[in-house]
Amino acid sequence: MISRRAFLTASAATPVALALASPAFAAEPPIYSARGVAVKGTDVVAYFTEGKQVDGSSEFATEYMGANWHFASAENRNAFEMNPEAYAPQYGGYCAYAVSQGYTASISPNAWTIHDGKLYLNFNKAVRALWSRDIPGRIASGDANWPEVLNA
Repeated sequence: MISRRAFLTASAATPVALALASPAFAAEPPIYSARGVAVKGTDVVAYFTEGKQVDGSSEFATEYMGANWHFASAENRNAFEMNPEAYAPQYGGYCAYAVSQGYTASISPNAWTIHDGKLYLNFNKAVRALWSRDIPGRIASGDANWPEVLNA
């Protein structure tokens, strides 16, 4: 039979032991950025206006949602500043396929899709191929997981 003292000691120690045993994970920031720069320095407006990946420049930078965004021109930066929701990638610029699966992952600026006027980025072109098999379904899953997936 366990003594009352042993029971109380064990009961008091259990929450501390569980806290120490459980790893603490920091929430992901709302915008995926490499060294504070969103979309690895790519001009997100150019995806829409030029239909291709274009490197941005720190000369034409702005801040939005805690990240720096680079653009190829002042015109593109100004367009973004006027309506960032129109140009910013979905799911904070994290890999859209990963978000649809319930986790976050980095992206490659060359693995992108514009669907229904929204920009989606993926980890690489192979993952984009998986994403492309069922874009509406992946978006539905991603929307259901976002933004809670940042705390996973």
